[in-house]
Amino acid sequence: MPADRVQCLLCPHLCGMDPGERGTCGVRMNLSGELVSLVYGLPVAANADPIEKKPLFHFRPGSKSFSIACAGCNLGCLGCQNWEISQALPEDIPPLTMPPAQVVESALDQGCSSISYTYTEPLMAFEYVLDTASAAREAGLANVLVSAGYANEGPLRELAPLLDAANIDLKGATNSFYRRMCFATLQPVVRCLEILHECGVWLEVTNLVVPGWNDTEEDISALVTLFKGAVGRDVPLHFSRFFPMYRLADLAPTPASTIAMARETALSAGVSFVYAGNLSLQGGSDTICPHCGAVLVTRHGYTVTIDRAAPECPECSGAVPGVWNERGL
Repeated sequence: MPADRVQCLLCPHLCGMDPGERGTCGVRMNLSGELVSLVYGLPVAANADPIEKKPLFHFRPGSKSFSIACAGCNLGCLGCQNWEISQALPEDIPPLTMPPAQVVESALDQGCSSISYTYTEPLMAFEYVLDTASAAREAGLANVLVSAGYANEGPLRELAPLLDAANIDLKGATNSFYRRMCFATLQPVVRCLEILHECGVWLEVTNLVVPGWNDTEEDISALVTLFKGAVGRDVPLHFSRFFPMYRLADLAPTPASTIAMARETALSAGVSFVYAGNLSLQGGSDTICPHCGAVLVTRHGYTVTIDRAAPECPECSGAVPGVWNERGL
């Protein structure tokens, strides 16, 4: 490799860049022979969100998470729900100026108990996330990663000790789906799930169900099999309804009946906690004891009602995995 050419090792694209060139993500650049981040300390979104919006249902339910995002993503998902910022170059969107210490201060000022790195692909702002997560940990705040999981093992293992929870998108069950929908491959995402799970990060998984792409019972069954093989049955699985977006704006929204089918398919396959997202499905957002069927938490949108205590079901004493608040579930 020429002396002034650099290679980014963050993700499986392994982009090689000559001076002045950027990687696939658009936010990492070879500047005079040095690999630099163009988004360090420059988020384009910062909001105090319900933790349920990530979505995380078994991690500090009812709490607020200070959520930040930088421009850029290393995937090109055709139906991206945040394409205005994920597919943008950093110079296209006026940024905020928020160094790590200011992110922590804002989170504390707004009564948040965690910081979420979310909305786009936070791992493309790796140095910023790493430094902010370290500052958050020192301040007593939890760290939450919301990611597509298309990353290399080294960076994941470096960040994992600072993470308390993660929601990873598992977009489909085949390599061909990932290539057509995301311009990526499947196996690195599966490996990401395995690494975070074995590192003790509280993990939940989301699948966006897109009509005509990954919405048949066969598709769902394959995804559930892959999911259980990677992380087991007790990691919560969220099936999220698709709405027309970006390059799939001509599709119809996912029917509620499809989400109900997906949820029932996963439950029948032995997944303990399966949730319906982006729609109101009777009982679809409630946390139910997998051992006896007792309702532990009810949710209406982002309104959370704690019905029973956890981490042990009061009816049958069965384990209810999660990271619960001091007052219980």
